[in-house]
Amino acid sequence: MARKEQFIVSKPKPRVCQSPRLSKTEPLLPQKSSGIYINRELSLISFNERVLSLGQDRSIPILERLKYLCIVANNLDELFEIRVAGLKARSHEEPVDSKLPDGLTIEETLTILGKRTQSLVQLQYDILNKSVLPELKKEGINLLNFHELDNQQKRWASAYFKNNVLPILTPLGLDPLHPFPKVLNKSLNFIIEMRGKDSYGRKGRVAIVQAPRLLSRIIEIPRKNRVAEITFINLSSLIEAHATSIFPGMEIIGIFQFRITRNSDLYVDDEEVTDLRQALKGELSQRNYGDAVRIETDKAISSFCLNYLLTEFKLETKDCYLVDGPVNLGRLITLPDCVATPNLKFKFFSPKYPEYLKGKESLFDHLKREDVLLHHPYECFDVVADFINNAAEDKNVVAIFQTIYRTGSTSGLMRSLINAVNKGKEVTVILELMARFDEETNINWASKLEEIGAHVVFGVVGNKTHAKMCLIVRREGKKLIRYCHLGTGNYHPKTAKLYTDFSLLTSNKSISAEIHEIFQRLTGLGKAKSLRHIWQSPFRLHKNVIRAIKNEMRITKAGGKGKIVARMNSLVETQVIDALYEASKCGVLIELLVRGVCMLRPGVPGLSDNIIVRSTVGRFLEHSRIFFFRNNGKDDLYLSSADWMDRNFFRRVEIAFPILNEKLKKRIFDEGLQMHFAENANNWKMSSDGSYQLRKNSSNQTISCQDGLLKKYS
Repeated sequence: MARKEQFIVSKPKPRVCQSPRLSKTEPLLPQKSSGIYINRELSLISFNERVLSLGQDRSIPILERLKYLCIVANNLDELFEIRVAGLKARSHEEPVDSKLPDGLTIEETLTILGKRTQSLVQLQYDILNKSVLPELKKEGINLLNFHELDNQQKRWASAYFKNNVLPILTPLGLDPLHPFPKVLNKSLNFIIEMRGKDSYGRKGRVAIVQAPRLLSRIIEIPRKNRVAEITFINLSSLIEAHATSIFPGMEIIGIFQFRITRNSDLYVDDEEVTDLRQALKGELSQRNYGDAVRIETDKAISSFCLNYLLTEFKLETKDCYLVDGPVNLGRLITLPDCVATPNLKFKFFSPKYPEYLKGKESLFDHLKREDVLLHHPYECFDVVADFINNAAEDKNVVAIFQTIYRTGSTSGLMRSLINAVNKGKEVTVILELMARFDEETNINWASKLEEIGAHVVFGVVGNKTHAKMCLIVRREGKKLIRYCHLGTGNYHPKTAKLYTDFSLLTSNKSISAEIHEIFQRLTGLGKAKSLRHIWQSPFRLHKNVIRAIKNEMRITKAGGKGKIVARMNSLVETQVIDALYEASKCGVLIELLVRGVCMLRPGVPGLSDNIIVRSTVGRFLEHSRIFFFRNNGKDDLYLSSADWMDRNFFRRVEIAFPILNEKLKKRIFDEGLQMHFAENANNWKMSSDGSYQLRKNSSNQTISCQDGLLKKYS
């Protein structure tokens, strides 16, 4: 068990800001509700409220606070593209009185969700305008609109518009021969109301201008006399200020920015599709033009223009979000990278390469003696990359098996696999084409691998391959020895620096043999064999989780002390929730760390008295999945890529793998579970009504799990 003093970081600083940091979220259930589940979508909004609270926290560097506002904006995009879009589609297909698991109808959910989201967006822009931007200005960083520039800056900005923006704009006047154009999903657009006649005698009333996506949404103005201040102008403001240049000779009544969010979920018929890759390519071409589900626009928009847009996109007033600032707020996330101000960002941290792996001994030789456990991002992902790269270069390695869900368009790992193929090794890649928003990247990698002779398999239709596995087969003497990497996070070097995850490297014969069996199931045909150690979905993972919960119940009923500690991103699967409720009734102590969506209600008398739910948000995104069952002192601990969700249990290929080494097991328990329950910096406790309370600091010291681990591994 880690001692508290290992992760005590400082005495708390008074937090003073124009809008105090949110410390309590709103309830997610109607008062005196008897429902046993929390609404999934509303729980997601609550999570974003917790993230947004970091944007209010004056103890966090100002540029990082700006990032949190942008993260929330991007999260809301996905909420509307997937969840809201899905609910709207269901509302047209299902009876109006059909209810979701929490007891609300779809329409009731959409209504409450809309109100909560409107409040969240208003708070988001209030923080931006009243706190973040003024504080950036104090630090010499100005994000201005055109009218706020001085005369010299205006001249430069106008010249920039003329030379760099105007030539690539396509203004579209709307008339019977020029109908409303196709508007790309999440693109920046402008609607212009005008009067007058053009050179052809056509009367102008309405026009549309779409800002090309290649244009930066913030533009740096050259500094005057090398002064310290840095000034940026919003692209939207630049275009608005030069409307007359776009439509010369016309009287501009108003120009207003808008942005449309569309249904972006891809649909492929599992029974009809014969070529998944080609089917996806067809779907991807239409993703940007799905049904509109949300419109964001300038709060100053005229009623005429607003009604025009609502009619065109078949939206209602409740689908409209009027904002005081740029509608594409998420694009401001590039601003911190444009300024060299390290004091306004989190202190630089370089992930540690374990010292015990820096010797002359090969990683394979080390794994013969003992397993290697890595805690990302505190320990660098380079170890995993080296594991695969060394395998590609090692003349004794004969085969590499690899799953890929997300890896990025410039992945060094994929280049290592390509290198392995070129060196004559058998390389098999289970590449998931249906990885949301990464489909095109994965299709491109698939093509590159196939071109050089790799075995590329697109998983199992209807079951996304989400498990994180790599298996190396190496010839050593007359034997073939297996080595494997198993993890909770993606093989993605960028997210490995931003997400907390665990990696296990092992040569354990039983574990590696079972991983090999799973790969064979994915590439070939045949019945699933029973696995002793690995819990795999869609076969046994759900059953084994339920069985482990019930086992703690039996132990408790027999006079023992049952205990479950679990950590995940989301908890929504109702059978597991029901099992946890039953365990709680039996007296099993249940401690849950659920970062995001949680449909379970903790602390309900007679139902969940013995269940505690906490959520940690901070510098890094908490991404590890850890399942601990006391099991009469055996302390069973599993790592996984799976949340406790329907999709992970029944519609994905997932694994949960045991940690057999007692030393490593204790380390995971301490760093991945226990330290979070001692946290008082960014730890939220969930109440039975679905609200969250920021844990109060009753001591003179701030205990931060992430800061403590940064200190430990620095």
